[in-house]
Amino acid sequence: MLTEILVPISVFAASFGIVYVIVTARNREKMAMIEKGIDPKEFMAKPKTNNNGIIKWALLLVGVGIGLFLGSVLDTYTDIPEEPAYFACALLFGGLGLVGAFLITRKSEPKE
Repeated sequence: MLTEILVPISVFAASFGIVYVIVTARNREKMAMIEKGIDPKEFMAKPKTNNNGIIKWALLLVGVGIGLFLGSVLDTYTDIPEEPAYFACALLFGGLGLVGAFLITRKSEPKE
């Protein structure tokens, strides 16, 4: 009974403590920079725009859809059991979709 209450409370306290330490350390770092006359915005990383996320998700979902369809075909016309056919084909074609997205986005990235 005690462990059912103690475990969620300790997990919440630990995650809150980690977030608190990170936030206070970042604040102290910025305050030290301001005291030395340095602008903290100069050291912050500039956010990169990534417009390739939609391609990655689209090809992943198309690959999973094709995999589920081929899993159904394998289940119907072969002696392969249902679960391995569906899972194997969905994971295989989903991975191939991610590889295709990687190849497409690699070609479109500018060279530095």
